[in-house]
Amino acid sequence: MATPDLETKQSLSEILRSYTQKITLKMFFLGFSAGLPLLLVLGTLGFWLREAGIDRSTIGFLSWIGLIYGFKWLWAPLVDRLTIPFLSNWLGRRKAWLLMAQILVMIGLVGMSFSDPSQQVQAVAMFAILVAFGSATQDIALDAFRIESADTKMQGVLAAAYQTGYRIAMIWAGAGVLWIAARAQNTSSNLYDHHGWQIAYLCMAASMLIGVITVLFSKEKPYQPKEEKHTMRSWIRQAFLEPFIDFLKRYKWHAVLILSLIAVYRISDVVMGIMANPFYVDMGYTKDEIASVSKIFGVIMTLVGAFIGGALTVRFGIYRILMLGAILSAASNLLFAWLATRGHDLTGLIFVISADNLSSGIASAAFIAYLSSLTNVSYSATQYALFSSMMLLVPKWLAGFSGVFVDNFGYSHFFTSTAIIGLPVLVLVWFVGQQNLINENPSPKESQAENSASSQS
Repeated sequence: MATPDLETKQSLSEILRSYTQKITLKMFFLGFSAGLPLLLVLGTLGFWLREAGIDRSTIGFLSWIGLIYGFKWLWAPLVDRLTIPFLSNWLGRRKAWLLMAQILVMIGLVGMSFSDPSQQVQAVAMFAILVAFGSATQDIALDAFRIESADTKMQGVLAAAYQTGYRIAMIWAGAGVLWIAARAQNTSSNLYDHHGWQIAYLCMAASMLIGVITVLFSKEKPYQPKEEKHTMRSWIRQAFLEPFIDFLKRYKWHAVLILSLIAVYRISDVVMGIMANPFYVDMGYTKDEIASVSKIFGVIMTLVGAFIGGALTVRFGIYRILMLGAILSAASNLLFAWLATRGHDLTGLIFVISADNLSSGIASAAFIAYLSSLTNVSYSATQYALFSSMMLLVPKWLAGFSGVFVDNFGYSHFFTSTAIIGLPVLVLVWFVGQQNLINENPSPKESQAENSASSQS
């Protein structure tokens, strides 16, 4: 089991000071831009679709739109290597891709806002695909930008700042959308009205300007391309194959164990999350109730969870917090199973959402720090895209059947099952720790590739 070196632990004042650096604040705003689209094509969209009368099975299958995030490694090498005419010369390689992706997200959200799922569910799905593609592309560029912006000792703090912004955006894209839709609708709160949702999604498109402004005012390290032969064969090898070959060379057979952990670490949260909003609708919670609970208690607990996760990762190392996050992620789903037996219980909802967001913040901060430590900075965008894609591929595919499961067995059994499928994650975290595959305290003078290689010797 890998354990942190006591002599390299940072003091509390040093940890707090790292949270106020400019790059940390910029990562907070970029995290907001990254977190905004996800719920708008998955969780919140599920609430909208259910209220519009779309059946749960269809909602579950439409969640496969999220599989776009699981295949972003296919075009990650293009983002990693190619420049965008004019934009790259003006902004820089990473920033140009970030800006283009953010524009695609905004166009898709505007298109969704003008499509009524009760009559145009296919149009909603097509624009949602555009949002997901733009969002996934933004993730690729942003992950590389974050990893290249600071040394490995800062990655835990940057991950926490990123997750804080990301989670606030998810609350805004969840509670904020519901609050706006409830106020903008022309009918009773118990009836469906497309106008309210249209205004809400237009507001979300405008909110993406936060990320656009941050990109425009951020600095990027100059790109220094390697000397290489400009042939199609060599370009394909350098852009598509070398990042994966590098990872396999560094970790050898251990790569299977690492990739297995990545593939299932967030499975409990992802599978459960697809049916959360349809669950709220079916339990009789109003948009105002969900918005109020998520905005007040959810935001507070998410901020606390992300901060705790980042600080604990720096203080006690990645391994311990990875294990803690895995335990909390599975356990919090059991609370939803309990809530399903309570009917319309607002107090119970407050407690469950608070606990769930706290758990998610802790787990995400530790997991992102772990993924960042695995990458070689020479291929940061492609390798991180591979890891983050695998994190979603299996859970998103399985989540597509969630509506069918709920229709046949009910919500309580569904939430319990999502907790049970998280148990193998604990075993995998333990095995990874036993094999010393978690690099707790890399030296800032060493490259990540060297650190990973040394852990194998």
